Amino acid sequence: MTELRDRLWIWGQTPNTHHGPSGHNYNLPHANRMTALEGAYYFGIPNCCRVVSEGLPVPPFDQEAMVLDSLRRVVWSIIGCGGSTRNDGGGDDTDEVIRIARLHPNVVGAIMDDFMREPRLSMNPPEKLMEFKRRMNQQVGRQMDLWTVIYTHELDSPVKAHLAACDVVSLWTWWAKDLTCLDRNLTKLKGLLDQDKPVLCGCYMWDYGGGRPMPMDLIAYQLDQYHELLMTKQIQGIIFCSNCIADLELKAVDYARDWIKKHSADQIPD
Repeated sequence: MTELRDRLWIWGQTPNTHHGPSGHNYNLPHANRMTALEGAYYFGIPNCCRVVSEGLPVPPFDQEAMVLDSLRRVVWSIIGCGGSTRNDGGGDDTDEVIRIARLHPNVVGAIMDDFMREPRLSMNPPEKLMEFKRRMNQQVGRQMDLWTVIYTHELDSPVKAHLAACDVVSLWTWWAKDLTCLDRNLTKLKGLLDQDKPVLCGCYMWDYGGGRPMPMDLIAYQLDQYHELLMTKQIQGIIFCSNCIADLELKAVDYARDWIKKHSADQIPD
């Protein structure tokens, strides 16, 4: 058995980047100052997906990786969010993430954000992903996992071969109204994956697709669903998005934080 808290991750990004140019239509209130590490401790979450947003941070990542040493597990983005122009232009942070992983044993993998879209798919065919995995494991000198993000509205895209090249898949529901289709979308995703491939579900605490606060009935619904899916071993974790909205006085954030406190010691079957 594993405590539920061990299956929780914070989606960690540079403060205020959700208010940046790519986030102009999110309608977020106030200003955000909370860092990824502060977000992890604020929620009581031991693991972090540290993802480049609005091109930040810029390599080298040494300072940021150092402060994240206090967390249990970290995965770094090799391809950041859609606002990271160096990724859409064909660049990535693979060499830097490999270097950081060699220096920091708690770095256990690399993640690709906003990946199941063009031009990113064409620039990164499955064989390129497989070669990166081989090189990452060889140069780091231990097993490293390649993670990817996929949104529910991308599940009908021809992405099966790309998913097969990844070790871990995280499923995100961009529009809060679509959370009621969670069971159907998770079943659709499982149909695209090899048997027993780990799946984590993203938990938004703001309706980014709708540009409005997350309705309280839907934050409660998705967390209740995720709890049941964890207990029945249908998913392997929850990723909370994110430190960039955790200090904006949002009711959904308060609800999620209280939910974590209530359930963090729950025993999850291995």
